[in-house]
Amino acid sequence: MTAVPGTSFAPVPVRDVGPVVDGGRRPAKAVPGETFLVTATVFGEGHGAVGANVVLLGPDGRCGPWAPMRELSPGTDRWGAAITPDAEGHWTYAVESWTDPVTAWRRAAEVKVPAGIDVGLVLEEGALLHERAAAAVPEGADRQTLLTAADALQDDLRPPPARLDAALASRVTAVLARFPLRERVTRSDAFPLLVEPRRALFGSWYEFFPRSEGALVRPGAPPVSGTFRTASARLPAIAEMGFDVVYLPPIHPIGTTYRKGPDNALSAGPHDVGVPWAIGSPEGGHDAVHPDLGTLEDFDAFVGEAGRLGLEVALDFALQCSPDHPWVEKHPEWFHHRADGSIAYAENPPKKYQDIYPIDFDQDLPGLVAETVRLLRFWMGHGVRVFRVDNPHTKPVAFWELVLADIHRTDPDVLFLAEAFTRPPLVQALAQAGFQQSYTYFTWKNTKQELTDYLTELSVGTAHFLRPNFFVNTPDILSEFLRTGGRPAFEIRAVLAATLAPSWGVYAGFELCENSAVRPGSEEYLRSEKYQLRPRDWAAAEREGRTITPLITALNRIRRRHPALQQLRNLYFHQADSDAVIVYSKSDGDDTVLVVVNLDPRQASEATVSLDMPQLGLDWDETVPVRDELTGDTYHWGRTNYVRLEPGRAPAHVLVLRPSSPLRGSPTP
Repeated sequence: MTAVPGTSFAPVPVRDVGPVVDGGRRPAKAVPGETFLVTATVFGEGHGAVGANVVLLGPDGRCGPWAPMRELSPGTDRWGAAITPDAEGHWTYAVESWTDPVTAWRRAAEVKVPAGIDVGLVLEEGALLHERAAAAVPEGADRQTLLTAADALQDDLRPPPARLDAALASRVTAVLARFPLRERVTRSDAFPLLVEPRRALFGSWYEFFPRSEGALVRPGAPPVSGTFRTASARLPAIAEMGFDVVYLPPIHPIGTTYRKGPDNALSAGPHDVGVPWAIGSPEGGHDAVHPDLGTLEDFDAFVGEAGRLGLEVALDFALQCSPDHPWVEKHPEWFHHRADGSIAYAENPPKKYQDIYPIDFDQDLPGLVAETVRLLRFWMGHGVRVFRVDNPHTKPVAFWELVLADIHRTDPDVLFLAEAFTRPPLVQALAQAGFQQSYTYFTWKNTKQELTDYLTELSVGTAHFLRPNFFVNTPDILSEFLRTGGRPAFEIRAVLAATLAPSWGVYAGFELCENSAVRPGSEEYLRSEKYQLRPRDWAAAEREGRTITPLITALNRIRRRHPALQQLRNLYFHQADSDAVIVYSKSDGDDTVLVVVNLDPRQASEATVSLDMPQLGLDWDETVPVRDELTGDTYHWGRTNYVRLEPGRAPAHVLVLRPSSPLRGSPTP
């Protein structure tokens, strides 16, 4: 920002521009078509009028559309404008401020002319200002509108009030809004904006272990692992549920030293399959596939079949090794050694992971960066464009910044999801370092207040750089809510995750409402799939009605149908007079979705819902038809509405505002 010589202040100061990440050293983030608010504090001296606008520059240097700012709340000097980048790449945005002599004149004239103060002089000054403004407007109707106003102000044959009214007409105001007369223009520093592929914001993920699909587990016989070929048979069902990303835990060879047995037993039997995250054996390391799963050619075929069904394959990337990994012998310097010379195994006290060696990044950071980039590009060469990174918070943030920058320099479409259940500042730092998505604490947010506070943080506080992915469960996380709430709890969490966040995910077995813990109070599954094969009879579950697949399918269909649910920053909470009922809406253009959820999986909840009608684009006294996308039922809703939601029957309403006029679009089919 250009300051007045000898001072630190510009002619029209611009301060506290937002969103800005790390003082502008790192970019804010968006995807094409995503609208977000740019804000700034703008003020001038005395009673003069000021204006502001956002300057958006695209990757090719072209200017984005004119984005005039408005004062967000009168008297606060806080201004804002919504901007929408339309293409991927590196953008910049800045705020311009300026004095607005026409608006200042209007304010004075509206007082002086009725009071008879300097009437002739005031009207002549106004005419000169409108002529100056017209000179900067392209030839045509808009310029003529301003010149006509100038002529009216100078027309001595008309009474002064009529001359002033001609200049204050709405058509004149509209032209000046598009072509303001700007003086003492000041521009803020330019701040970076990274516009990434749309899938960085919106997607539906499904996690499953390929070794369990098609596996044979028979009493008295060694288990037989599923393969990429047998796992491919599960892909059509995943696609039919409406998922678009299928995520695989590590597919690499598994070590035998300190291999874990069922339910995390410290000793394994001769036929126990081990933990996929204990990567590496004589068969290879991170660039090999487990021989029980097949070959690289089989993996390629799996990726190809997924692509044919409209599914992206996400691969787990876990930078850790079993004691049998080739790196242990070839690169012992990459591991931390204890005082007795032994390599330190992984710990998360009181948990011990003797079958896993973490990496020591302090010894050879350049070598580890180069090897990591090589591995990622290896799998990218086999069709993988999405990586779920295991425990990135246990590695240096600087390491990830170097790795991700190298990948995104040539392949900006490759998506990285950070599995970092850690302190918020570290989660945020990873997002700033280049991860496009992040796991969150959604799994443990259950009450109305917890959800409201946390989602406000995610949709407002950090939405300009951190994108949440709401997994409802993982192989490591069976929450208390799911353990104790039965099938209704699974339905509630599915609705919340699928409608609160643009990206959500489930781990296989969620649709079967699997909720048996290894012990009371534990988040570990009984017969955890991390330690053993877990084939499931999907067909029998469907026949016997032991699945919530229809609900999951409906939710993904609704998400694809409604652009409002594909956004993060458009979340708004409404009021309900029961702590067991949460109400929120999302809007995108003419598309508005209103969600009402019963948070109690054990009993029916009743509430009076009070809607902020202007937030929905409606008048306070308006009544409109709404259609429940889950049931097809139609209601008429207004400012206050009674709801009763019963577990097992109707855990939620997912309502779409149907059109009250042709301007509102068309009804949802």
